[in-house]
Amino acid sequence: MKRMKIDLSSALKELESKDMEWEKTTREGLDVDYAQLLPRNIACELMTQLETNIEYYSGDLTKVKVFGKWHQIPRQQVAYGDEGLKYHFSGVTLPAKPWINPLISIRELISKVTGHNYNFVLINRYRNGSDHIGKHRDDESELDSTAPIASLSLGQHRDFILTHGNRQKKEYENKDLTTVKIMLQHGSLLLMNPPTNKYWYHSLPPRKSAPGVRINLTFRKINIK
Repeated sequence: MKRMKIDLSSALKELESKDMEWEKTTREGLDVDYAQLLPRNIACELMTQLETNIEYYSGDLTKVKVFGKWHQIPRQQVAYGDEGLKYHFSGVTLPAKPWINPLISIRELISKVTGHNYNFVLINRYRNGSDHIGKHRDDESELDSTAPIASLSLGQHRDFILTHGNRQKKEYENKDLTTVKIMLQHGSLLLMNPPTNKYWYHSLPPRKSAPGVRINLTFRKINIK
């Protein structure tokens, strides 16, 4: 059956006026909102356009430094953003590629529904259930600490795990630091609101039971010096 062509820009524009049902999760130092942002047909069209147009990094930009040693990341990765922006983490500096139309359109929608203007997006592509990202915090100094990180998921649903960094310390023994697990669905949006990334680590573990391709776009606001 032939797939009906969708005008992605117009379809995303129409979603700006629609109400969203947010599900909030809180713990000590954690504030996360989750909602289904895109209908399936629009999510599929966006993913198709990204699969066609995104150019992922190669060479040294596909490695990170952990405990003084360089490691190949278990996924594909690239960044897009405003001219001249760079993002530094794990010993690597990622230069932003210029925005392309599908990313501009989805950025405008996310800015509308969140009330925050984003100037940078980090894109991770998980080729199969073995691709993953380890436990980490997005707490780099160049990030605007007052703006949530907006994470859009496309494709294969995967478990997203949040764990508190100090849950073994005695002063936290009476706090609610239970691990949070959220199933990230195709077309869903997750907001990691402040101060979540100051205290909580997040990860996307390997899942052999989830073999499909997943694309994750984390929109960020980088402070301009």
